[in-house]
Amino acid sequence: MTATTTTIPDPKKVGMVSLGCPKALVDSERILTRLRADGYTMSPDYAGADIVLVNTCGFLDSAKEESLQAIGEAIAENGRVIVTGCMGDEADAIRAAHPQVLAVTGAHQYEQVVEAVHEHAPPSQGPYIDLIPQPDLADIKLTPRHYGYLKISEGCNHSCAFCIIPSLRGKLVSRRIDAVLREAEKLVAAGTKELLVISQDTSAYGVDTRHEPREWKGREVRAHMTDLARELGQLRTDQGTPPWVRLHYVYPYPHVDQVIPLMAEGLLTPYLDIPFQHAAPSVLKRMKRPANEAKVLERLKSWREICPEIAVRSSFVVGFPGETEEDFQYLLDWLEEAQLDRVGAFRFEPVEGAAANALPDPVPEAVKEERYARIMEVTARISAAKLQAKIGRTLPVIIDEVGEPDEDGDIGATGRSQADAPEIDGNVFLRNVSASLASGDIVEVMVEDADEHDLFGVPSEKV
Repeated sequence: MTATTTTIPDPKKVGMVSLGCPKALVDSERILTRLRADGYTMSPDYAGADIVLVNTCGFLDSAKEESLQAIGEAIAENGRVIVTGCMGDEADAIRAAHPQVLAVTGAHQYEQVVEAVHEHAPPSQGPYIDLIPQPDLADIKLTPRHYGYLKISEGCNHSCAFCIIPSLRGKLVSRRIDAVLREAEKLVAAGTKELLVISQDTSAYGVDTRHEPREWKGREVRAHMTDLARELGQLRTDQGTPPWVRLHYVYPYPHVDQVIPLMAEGLLTPYLDIPFQHAAPSVLKRMKRPANEAKVLERLKSWREICPEIAVRSSFVVGFPGETEEDFQYLLDWLEEAQLDRVGAFRFEPVEGAAANALPDPVPEAVKEERYARIMEVTARISAAKLQAKIGRTLPVIIDEVGEPDEDGDIGATGRSQADAPEIDGNVFLRNVSASLASGDIVEVMVEDADEHDLFGVPSEKV
């Protein structure tokens, strides 16, 4: 009897293009993790992929245009494309521009996008392999090993006039506190040195579940931002040190005051990302956002008294409908007093479906550009002065990348201080580092110089 050899087919490969905010990146990680558990592998390029997923952003019209361009590129390079993400709610517009797409699903519709991949690129596991239990695969991360995003909720209960997030992602839905802490613990155990807590509204975490408590490590812990922050501060890396924990998208509700002492104690990274959006009361009212800018200034002062190292970043919209020169000057004056550490600014852009589109007195584009230039000039000056004050100090820096030796054998590296979140804030550029330095190391750095956004320094000891 002649034995026959059965060739097991190679697993199907999936490519991913992930656009938009960190929350969308977490969605991409979850989708790829599910697909890998189903036997797919990941392709780093178009050519090697059996199918390509494009996770889109639909927050602004410019982001939608970028998403359509990315879809077009994927079709041109590969031809087999499935679209998901925030712009997936506009399937007709996507198909009108790119009728070749195989399927379109909406934001965080994990089941639907996985089903679409199964339909158009069926998994190629053999009949016997399917009988073998799959190992407990680690989640796929699209960020470097040393930092990761921890999504605690989805959706938002606010109804800001310029935003369509609630219509894209729905009302607030908080994850169970024990599930969040279990994921955080697993990330740290796998080598994550920096956790970036994200959501649409981190301060509102647990409101939808009435802050339902769950058992964790033998005690009950509420689904509440302060409880979450306190528990994350108890985590330890394999070196026995607390990971850096950054809180993003923090609305300045009163209970935010309770996390500042945790920063002073070294349990949380002294960093808050707060979406102020504006300061002029009349503009905030039209934006349908709380107008408590004076109290915020008092709280900023109090936070800095408790934790002098705290860095506060925010973003602001200029040129919102009805914004007068007086409103804009009020914002500039407020920024001079607030002395925020990191600031991003955006020109108002109409978004289909946003209530702000119907507001009277639109600001001319030329005025938007002029105001944008002015706010960036003011915030750059404030940033430069704050960074200049750090020259001569020694700061902890997390390493993101280590370079190759130059012609003199000197090795440089790029990292970030505790005041700098990845991708959105500044960097610390190091010279004369050891060849043994690696991404994820946290080292003490003596700051030698600074510009408007970045610091320059050398390790305080050769590492």
